[in-house]
Amino acid sequence: MNVLYVNGPVQNGSFTLADRPGKAAGIRAAEALNRLLGAGPVPHLWNTVTLAGDLRHRDAADRDTVGRQEREDRAIAAKYAPGAAPAGGILTDTAPDVAVLALEMTERLLRDGALAVTPTAVHLCTRCGHMTGAVAHACRACGHQGLRPHTRRLLVWDRPPGTPVLAREDFHAHLARPPHHLLTIAHNVPQRLILSRTRDHGISLAPIGLDGLVLDPRAGLHIAVLAAAARHSAGQPVMTVTENAAANVAVYGAPFRSHNGTRLRYALHGRIPYDTAALHRLCEIHRVSPALRELFLVWFLPLCSLHLRSGITAAQLPGLLKFWRRAHLTRPDAPGSDGLAEVQRRVAAGDMRWVMDVRTLSRAIPDQPATPGSFLEPERES
Repeated sequence: MNVLYVNGPVQNGSFTLADRPGKAAGIRAAEALNRLLGAGPVPHLWNTVTLAGDLRHRDAADRDTVGRQEREDRAIAAKYAPGAAPAGGILTDTAPDVAVLALEMTERLLRDGALAVTPTAVHLCTRCGHMTGAVAHACRACGHQGLRPHTRRLLVWDRPPGTPVLAREDFHAHLARPPHHLLTIAHNVPQRLILSRTRDHGISLAPIGLDGLVLDPRAGLHIAVLAAAARHSAGQPVMTVTENAAANVAVYGAPFRSHNGTRLRYALHGRIPYDTAALHRLCEIHRVSPALRELFLVWFLPLCSLHLRSGITAAQLPGLLKFWRRAHLTRPDAPGSDGLAEVQRRVAAGDMRWVMDVRTLSRAIPDQPATPGSFLEPERES
């Protein structure tokens, strides 16, 4: 039962990783932790089952010649700088092995009675027919305010009374301060969760008799992580995710965190202020070499974000850079096996306090990130 870190799938929006390097914080953190554990390259996970993606495709002039899957693939490829494709490849939440696993899990949960397909009252947009859900609100597909009540067969999870959707053991970490606000999510969600949605793109639920519906993407994100773990025969996949993302998706992933002895847990990380100009001025003022700067940005800060889960602030950057340079200067010429084994033990246990121990950190620093330069900002013309 080995530990494997996998990023929480990143939504495939209109950005590049050079423009929005913070979007790759979870990818980078997982990459660094797996490298320390000696795991092979793990795929970068992307979320493609989005309403925004549906709308982009519908409005595209070439929608008749370019399929939705191809459009998503092109958009993901464009996220990376030329020559910086991830060594472990790409895995989306609609990949064939994800879809197969999703249907296998769904059918098992239906047989076990954990999920059900049952007539459920929802609201449909009177203009476009999009299902807005059990709560009435303006249609997010077309913006229309008009709704009509409708009852149709849907995939649902009726949560047993008193069953929390998150518990402390769902977090793979040494948590000095447990995320109490996340642990109380169960008090703010309905007893019945609808797990089927109207989307143009997604994992079709037609095999279980729900034509025209797909699995809720928030459930699919978890299944994508389990599929990545299956590729690596890992029994303890850990999803790197922000607290905000966990609050949005954990409820819908609750029935899909375990499968055949494999159990998914979360590793929370905070935001990294890559967008502050002070970060780049700091490196210039302190004459940080390009190689050291890259390691600081794409290796050390993502690892720090797992320790500083509330987010790294701009005010903390000077101290972190000073600490980082000190650790780099004290790197041993030949790291001892005992020191590395201790780092690996703590990484496997989810204990990230070692990141702020200069001696321990110095033993863990690699020569360079696994895929250097994949989301640094483009070089400016002189």
